[in-house]
Amino acid sequence: MIAFVSGPVAALTPAGAVIQVGGVGMLVHCSPGTLARLHLGEEARLATSLVVREDSLTLYGFADDDERQTFELLQTASGVGPKVAQAMLAVHSPEALRVAVARGDAKALTAVPGIGPKGAQKLLIELKDRLGAPTGAVPAQHAAVAAAPAPWHEQLHAALVGLGFAPREAEEAVVAVTPEAEAMEKPNVSVLLRTALQSRNRTR
Repeated sequence: MIAFVSGPVAALTPAGAVIQVGGVGMLVHCSPGTLARLHLGEEARLATSLVVREDSLTLYGFADDDERQTFELLQTASGVGPKVAQAMLAVHSPEALRVAVARGDAKALTAVPGIGPKGAQKLLIELKDRLGAPTGAVPAQHAAVAAAPAPWHEQLHAALVGLGFAPREAEEAVVAVTPEAEAMEKPNVSVLLRTALQSRNRTR
């Protein structure tokens, strides 16, 4: 298992980063929150999890060991693969997920693209004894996200759909700007909409 990678950031993409390790560029798939902390040319250290499939080897990167462990624990639930687990961590921090599961908060899980009400209820049951109890270290902004989707989330999603985006595309765009929204004292939907549109235009 590759526990972590460390080295200068050689390239950044919307879905991941290339970390130069011993003269080799390692492609690491990261959530938007993790990518936001990386800067081209600067040294980075990412905890990693290698997902092995018959036709591929995919390396996922995380800001710390807690994120990596949560990513791996999430995949022990039926129907949760690496992409869904990564999406869950893109919307919620590990502690926010522990809080949501401990409270039986299905609404918080439905904020994740691809998880509906029935799937959320099933996940709450399966993850209850796997993620562990909350540590009490959840930041205020993540506690708010765990309680329910933030108002800006719904407003931004509605605005994107109104501009012609498919619901799934709109959710992906919302996830992409979540780190920026959480960094704002009061998320500005207009600013986030511009960022989301610019992000989607770059990836099309």
